[in-house]
Amino acid sequence: MPKLKTGTIYPTQEEDAAINAGIVADPDNPEWTAEDFARAKPASEALPPEMYAALVAKRPRGRPKADETKVFTAIRLDADLLETFKSTGKGWQTRVNAALRQYLNEHPFPH
Repeated sequence: MPKLKTGTIYPTQEEDAAINAGIVADPDNPEWTAEDFARAKPASEALPPEMYAALVAKRPRGRPKADETKVFTAIRLDADLLETFKSTGKGWQTRVNAALRQYLNEHPFPH
């Protein structure tokens, strides 16, 4: 058996037999034979160029960037202040941002 991560659980012989029986019983997706593998072609040869290009196109990961992105920073706050905002649940950082924005609107700084 190949070396796997600690904690990997192998199926029992009975579970493995049930899995293999399910493979054999599935007429829509039979297990490949040596002949099937010999006839196989790379996707780049088997698919139309447009479809292949769409499948392998590199897309950026994560969600799209906002028009106005936030800047990561670390500040020191009083523990009770931080706990009060955190106790309001998910989105507490957005509420801290809104509270600071409200303060700036109410107390404009000279430019």
